[in-house]
Amino acid sequence: MTRIATTVSPLTLGTSGLGRDTVPGSSEEAAAVADAVALLRSGHGYVDTSNNYSDGRSEAVIGLALRDADADAAARVITKVDVDPVTGAFDRDRVLRSFEESTARLGVDRLPLLHLHDPYAVSVAEAMAPNGAVEGLRELRDAGVVDAIGIATYPVDEMREYVATGVFDAVLSHNCFTLLDQSATPLFRAAQERGVTVFNAAPFASGILVKGATSTYTYREPSPEILARLAQLEELCRAHGVELPAVALHFSLRSPLVDSTVVGVKTRARLTALDQLAAVEIPGEIWPELDALHGSWGA
Repeated sequence: MTRIATTVSPLTLGTSGLGRDTVPGSSEEAAAVADAVALLRSGHGYVDTSNNYSDGRSEAVIGLALRDADADAAARVITKVDVDPVTGAFDRDRVLRSFEESTARLGVDRLPLLHLHDPYAVSVAEAMAPNGAVEGLRELRDAGVVDAIGIATYPVDEMREYVATGVFDAVLSHNCFTLLDQSATPLFRAAQERGVTVFNAAPFASGILVKGATSTYTYREPSPEILARLAQLEELCRAHGVELPAVALHFSLRSPLVDSTVVGVKTRARLTALDQLAAVEIPGEIWPELDALHGSWGA
């Protein structure tokens, strides 16, 4: 078990939209590279990407940015292995190919952390079996080209199964530990007990805790129940004179269950806005009131 929590910072910068629809050599790519350089120079511990983000363009843009970033920047880039987009395969061989594709785009030989990303194409048993995806991850870690391995997906129950194997050094869950939903709490507790580093992604629940009722909730239309909860949160924040997005971010930042909060940031403007939210002072008395509100929801 590689404990990486000592090297993470409170915020990890996610780059799922970085480089989307850009063409190599274009002015749009150059702008995306400049944004990526700013992320790498921001002082935050890690920049998080994936083999399939923006069809590989996220990694490609970060690879170009690494040429202009500080010498240690490459050691702060996390990526993920993904299913074969053509065949749907997600086994040992696909993991090794995905790693090779990612490191080639990034222009690096090794990675501090490599996640198994959204393994929906296989069951936990299949992923853990001989020649399964996890075997590929373990080979890379044993070879010393990956310092640590993680599991990054959505279904909390499946993630608990992966964590229970004792194989993983890190876990990344998204949209399941927010002001609206704390269903990842048992997962994070189980991970913490095993010394597994916890990344909590999407603290704004895919936008609704920033944009309000006009936004999606976990990438879908919000239910009437979620809209009612949102209205209660907005009212509570107004009563304390603080913006809901700041409270949503600090809910994750202050949690003893979370080692690092992953927020999607693809431009310098968004990075500035994130840093401003992180600097907001949240009145201490709001937290017990939020706990009471969550209790009334059974969340």
